[in-house]
Amino acid sequence: MAHENKVLRSIETPDGSLCVDIFQRPGGDFGYQSYRRDAETGHGWFPIGNFDRLKFDAEDAALTDACERIEWLTDQI
Repeated sequence: MAHENKVLRSIETPDGSLCVDIFQRPGGDFGYQSYRRDAETGHGWFPIGNFDRLKFDAEDAALTDACERIEWLTDQI
């Protein structure tokens, strides 16, 4: 049986071109990933930044780190 991360929070830019998901892994730790979407292609979200490899003990810690690394994020919270 495949396990998937549970998205706890998804934050988008007003124009819908960028997104950050804060998630919890099946093992209990937390992480995040940033995505971009090209409206012209209609092919959905593409991961950028490889942040999903980072691990945190708490959701707040993942969000704090994301805000420090992703320039636009703080303005959208």
